[in-house]
Parts: sequence; C-alpha cells; structure tokens
Amino acid sequence: MENEKFIELKANVQEIIDLIAAKNAKEANNKLVEVSDQLDDFLDFSDEDEDLIEISKYQVLLNQLQQRIIGLNGHL
Repeated sequence: MENEKFIELKANVQEIIDLIAAKNAKEANNKLVEVSDQLDDFLDFSDEDEDLIEISKYQVLLNQLQQRIIGLNGHL
C-alpha cells in the first residue's frame, strides 16, 4: 500500500538520484538531508508494520545514496 507520503518520498529520492547522476554532490547532499529529516518524521509518527518496513527500505537506500555522494567528492 503506497500512500501519499511515500509517493512524495519516492519523488524526492528520485531527485537525489538525478542530482548524483548530474554529479552535483552538494545539492544531492542537501536534498538527502531534507529527505532524511522527512523520513525521521514518518518514523516518529508511524506505528503500522507496513509503514515501518517501507521506512526501513528507504533508510537503507538513503545510506547507499550517501555513500555515492561521498564518492563524488571524496567527503561531505
């Protein structure tokens, strides 16, 4: 079940991926921080198992994207 908040989150993650592809590490990192905060808010207010599973998938993805961003410029 993909509700409205996850649709927006998916679009924001895609924006991070696009910024990484464009080798724009600074903007990608800024967007990653924004999305991480958004994900933390979801985690604070979610108690459904399905939501928690979906949130954990995004947390793993964001960690991988952060590693890619670090690889673009050698550091944050």
